[in-house]
Amino acid sequence: MAKNTYDDSSIQVLEGLEHVRKRPGMYIGSTDERGLHHLVWEIVDNSIDEAINGYGREIDVTINEDNSITVLDNGRGVPCGQHKTGKNTMEIIYTQLNAGGKFGEGGYKTSGGLHGVGASVVNALSKYMIVKSYREGKIHQIKFENGGMEVSKVEILGDTKRTGTEVTFKPDSSIFTTTVYNYDTIKTRLRESAFLIKDLKIVLNDKRKKKQEEFCYHDGISEFADFLSEGKKPLHKPAYFEGIYPVTEKHSIEVEVALQFTETYSETILSFVNNVKTGDGGTHVTGFKSALTKAFNDYAHKMNLIKANVTLDGSDLRTAMTAVVSVRIGEALLEFEGQTKGKLGTPAAKTAVENIVGEKLGYFLMENKELAEGIVAKALREAQGREEARKARERARMDRHEKAERNISEKLAPTSEKNKEINELYLVEGDSAGGSAKQGRDRKFQAILPLRGKVLNTEKANAESALKNEEIATMIYTIGADYGVNFDLKKCNYKKVIIMTDADDDGAHIQVLLLTFFFRYMRPLVEDGRIYLALPPLYKITKRGKKEEILYAWSNEERDKILKEAKCPTILQRYKGLGEMNAEQLWDTTMNPETRTLVQVSIDDAAEAENQIEVLMGNDSARRRDWLENHVSFTLEEEDND
Repeated sequence: MAKNTYDDSSIQVLEGLEHVRKRPGMYIGSTDERGLHHLVWEIVDNSIDEAINGYGREIDVTINEDNSITVLDNGRGVPCGQHKTGKNTMEIIYTQLNAGGKFGEGGYKTSGGLHGVGASVVNALSKYMIVKSYREGKIHQIKFENGGMEVSKVEILGDTKRTGTEVTFKPDSSIFTTTVYNYDTIKTRLRESAFLIKDLKIVLNDKRKKKQEEFCYHDGISEFADFLSEGKKPLHKPAYFEGIYPVTEKHSIEVEVALQFTETYSETILSFVNNVKTGDGGTHVTGFKSALTKAFNDYAHKMNLIKANVTLDGSDLRTAMTAVVSVRIGEALLEFEGQTKGKLGTPAAKTAVENIVGEKLGYFLMENKELAEGIVAKALREAQGREEARKARERARMDRHEKAERNISEKLAPTSEKNKEINELYLVEGDSAGGSAKQGRDRKFQAILPLRGKVLNTEKANAESALKNEEIATMIYTIGADYGVNFDLKKCNYKKVIIMTDADDDGAHIQVLLLTFFFRYMRPLVEDGRIYLALPPLYKITKRGKKEEILYAWSNEERDKILKEAKCPTILQRYKGLGEMNAEQLWDTTMNPETRTLVQVSIDDAAEAENQIEVLMGNDSARRRDWLENHVSFTLEEEDND
């Protein structure tokens, strides 16, 4: 296959660099920690685009001691001659928005990133940027400061035998709320990128911690599927399918799929287009699901595992499946839905994946009959359990005296208003705290549902067992949007679902159990940002001056500051649980929208979330112990209130 040329004539200029510093959110989403790390992704994606297109097999990412970032690859190097505009091409790429080789028939067959805007946006939001291009036997360098202001023209530093691009930039602290990079966040993203390109070596070096790791996977997404299934007791080695589907005489779609069935009850599908994650799926995922369902039904009918008039449901087949779906599509065919790149819209991608996976999965099932029959049998059990659950829900709706409704009427303190856009549901640990919450709440928009004891660990239970659990069934009925594949966000009765537990080990465990349930059975609630954790105070401090004053502290540091600044005797109380607060105190500290602190739960990385839930809630106690030892420090602290 002839490789596209990539030289000065490949670079097109669409518009100048404007408004980036004034409205950075338009380009990188936010100016918090997420936006800060997005700068790294934009530069790394340029290096990955080189690797995808067959140029360069190594990328080095360094977090420098001052929290600047250096990204070095061994690709072709940035073009550094004179552009048709009269300016140097390096200057154009790093100062002009939408200038790059990723448009039309430029220097790339496929590409990710922001269609070439990344380099200039990162420059605009940086205190300084230094770019070196190792190309044509020379080292070319250009420097910028204060958001893309050029401080030196392109200069030649010397001779070289290597090729590639090296970019060093430091985020502007006047724009970002933090400029401290998180090692684990970068590590997760780089590891994921290495999985997606076979034999691509990515090295992460953190000079702050004197720490370095290397990622390189010969089997690519097959190893990714294995990684995602770690701890779930896989039933087989990952099945790997690949192929190139011709769409037109000039354009085709490359497809890679790896899938693995496990002994758990959770479905995980990660999808990518040109190495960029499509969090909302799209036509390639639709094609994969369709192919999977058809292949299994064809096999089951052929082997007389199901009756001729019976059809296996795709959701039942996927209950214990981990899959990675990766496609590469040229610019001419690439379509996304909406403003973000979260959902692929290219119609031909559905056909491409459907055809390639459908054919190869059919052969795989015939060659692995014992596995195939086991999956079909499990899908039939899932279907039976789902049908029984549906009948139970119907009976509950028809019979007003059914136990589920009786439990809700006994437990739930509903809102007086029926406005789904403002109403909140508090899931409260214990009846004592539930009583205080019911008395202290704003009845118009705050509903209270006390939970008794530990919630079922839904990571270890199937849907049928989960639905038989009284607390789980009550939550599903109260939220009102069903569960699993039938979950409908539009039917949700609440804008916020707030988990309020004691600030101790048991409370933290209940939080994790509830988050596991929502992640497994109501994931759209999490993805839509509707799940929150309430933060009750750890301490009540009573100042005994001329006039008694009550203050609250949410941390030991805050407690120490209040005690140090107090000019009068104080009484310190360490709250052992929510039940120790009366209704007024609970309202003032934890429920009043004007004064409370809520932590919004979000999923930055589905693969990492999947892995952590499996570690914390799965059956592998050794992995859980290792994780806790490496990530959690336990301190026994006694308070002297005398």
